[in-house]
Amino acid sequence: MSDHPKPQGKKTNKKRNWLLAILAVLLVAIGLSWPTDYYIEMPGEAVPINLFMKSKNKKPNNFYLVTVSETTRPASVLRYLLSYTQKFYTRVPKEQLLGDATSSQYQELQNWYMETSQQNAIYYAAKKAGLKPKLNYEGVYVMQVQKNSSFKSKLQIGDTVLGANGKRFHSTEEMIAYFQKMQIGSNVVINVLRNGRERKFTGKIVKVAGTNKPGIGIQLIEHVKITTKPKLSINAGAIGGPSAGLMFTLASYETFTQQNLAKGHKIAGTGTISVKGQVGAIGGVDKKVVAADKAGAEVFFAPTDTTVLKKSESNYAVACKTAKEIKTKMKIVPVGTFEDALNYLNKHYR
Repeated sequence: MSDHPKPQGKKTNKKRNWLLAILAVLLVAIGLSWPTDYYIEMPGEAVPINLFMKSKNKKPNNFYLVTVSETTRPASVLRYLLSYTQKFYTRVPKEQLLGDATSSQYQELQNWYMETSQQNAIYYAAKKAGLKPKLNYEGVYVMQVQKNSSFKSKLQIGDTVLGANGKRFHSTEEMIAYFQKMQIGSNVVINVLRNGRERKFTGKIVKVAGTNKPGIGIQLIEHVKITTKPKLSINAGAIGGPSAGLMFTLASYETFTQQNLAKGHKIAGTGTISVKGQVGAIGGVDKKVVAADKAGAEVFFAPTDTTVLKKSESNYAVACKTAKEIKTKMKIVPVGTFEDALNYLNKHYR
């Protein structure tokens, strides 16, 4: 009697197939988790503004800012693909969202936009309430450094330029005029505030892109602080961007005047605010309408500003289209100025 070895081929093939299947699953998992060059934007939430306000006066209870949520880092392939199944989710190219900034620099920019929005809101609301707000100039924020600037590797987004060559500036106009009187190529020492500490940097005057006039080659926004009596401050925490300007102004005005503008009705809205009370367009208004409706808002203020948009693509037009699409009972109200919003409240909630 002889022993016959059992065939090994089927066992080997089965084992190999299992290994190949596991490998395929791993490769698919790795592929789906691989980051894309896109960020995903989606409806955020409606947040009561009184949570961010600090004042001795009674604060309003019925005004809401509305946010757009976005992924904190580029979306994975899986999340990118799934976003196509979600209504009002938008895929934004990294280059379009961040430009030349890093993720942290972009977030800093949003924080500075928010701070400027708050200052504008308090200033205009105080003036409208008959108070005398004091505007304190603190310098200019560095929003971007041009490629030809000799300060390219020295300045950071968010630095505040205070002065130059031992001279302190008292307005943005004064700073620009000072640099424009200098010769291109001449040396300049600028004073900068960074993280609460003052520093000095030496560079040269260059031809500023866009104007072709002498300057240090930065894109800037004025850094001001507003003081009022009674004192009012706003701190929105991690929420960034300038789009809550209108709603901050309404809440600030009600705080200063101690009126009851909303009469218990839930009012949401969006739009930037200027020191002259103009309401500007923002991004993601469709997502904000969805978020406001979900929170139970009765009214949504939407900017009519067409400075950089076609009339058919204005925030108001898109908001109306979105409201119809989601079949909301929320009223979409067009606003071009702070007065438009105030007049609506006075007319409907006396």
